[in-house]
Amino acid sequence: MIEIEVEAEAWTGALPDVEAIVERAAQAALGTGEGDIVVLLTDDAAVRELNGRFRDKDRPTNVLSFPAPENAFPHLGDIVLAYGVCATEAEAQGKTLADHLSHLVVHGVLHLLGRDHEDDAEAEEMEAEEREILAQIGVADPYLEKQD
Repeated sequence: MIEIEVEAEAWTGALPDVEAIVERAAQAALGTGEGDIVVLLTDDAAVRELNGRFRDKDRPTNVLSFPAPENAFPHLGDIVLAYGVCATEAEAQGKTLADHLSHLVVHGVLHLLGRDHEDDAEAEEMEAEEREILAQIGVADPYLEKQD
């Protein structure tokens, strides 16, 4: 089960079908695996507060993943996305907000499934998995350089 909570109205203002976009990306990343996740679509201030509290970083970021303890199964964890950071990044990278959101949801779900990018080898492996999942839902490779 994928529970989606929209806390910041900017998400639905920019993407009226935001819940469907998140659902599709999260389901693609989960694949045939089992587990429940919660996705919170919020604003930069809320993400900044969470980033400060849990990561000692006093700034907003695009996505935060909070894996659940192993004994919480079937709950895999929570993902939180900041509208302002995501929208700004999408524009700067020449991507649609829908595609960027899809990428960040897939990225967050993979973290909940235990993937990471602490070193170059892990990063390459995770990026390859993201590309494959995103291609399945019709989202272009997010790591391609912006073409002018």
